Amino acid sequence: MRFLLPIATTPVSVLLAIVFFCVASVSQAEDEAALLQSLALADAVEAARIEQRLVQVWSRSGSASYDLLLQRGTDALEAGNISVAIEHFTAVTDHAPEFAEGWHRRAQAYFSINLLGPAVADLERSLAINPSHFGALRGMAGIFERLDMPQMALEAYGAFLAIHPSNSTVRNARDRLQQTLLGHTT
Repeated sequence: MRFLLPIATTPVSVLLAIVFFCVASVSQAEDEAALLQSLALADAVEAARIEQRLVQVWSRSGSASYDLLLQRGTDALEAGNISVAIEHFTAVTDHAPEFAEGWHRRAQAYFSINLLGPAVADLERSLAINPSHFGALRGMAGIFERLDMPQMALEAYGAFLAIHPSNSTVRNARDRLQQTLLGHTT
């Protein structure tokens, strides 16, 4: 009987693990949806808190290994070790291609060394996975401005503000760009 107990509980353990994972995934999705809804209505102070929470949610891949790679890449990026950061983020995107934050962070690393084409490609991939990723939208807008593509930058700023309307920095950038496009420099 001792030998049958582990075998008998193994399917139950596996089922419980699957249920837990599914509930955790649904909970994270509901948390994200609620946070995005709150962000759309928040004042600037509350929006900053919600933005931090969303970044935390988006930084969880569901795998401790991928989360560790993401953190190591982020640490390397912050330390200015861009090649190591890109290696870590590439490992994340290779092994977890549906994890939007891996693409977003690698785009930040590419941008930091002026590799704008690869940065845009990674931001597009991030947005294809998570269309609400306002950080990726802000990155696209900044790159489009740098590339002197004001109409595309304006569209990206508009998409950002549709999600995160209380961000005054992005609102000011959009307004400045609108004035420039109208021929009224400020």
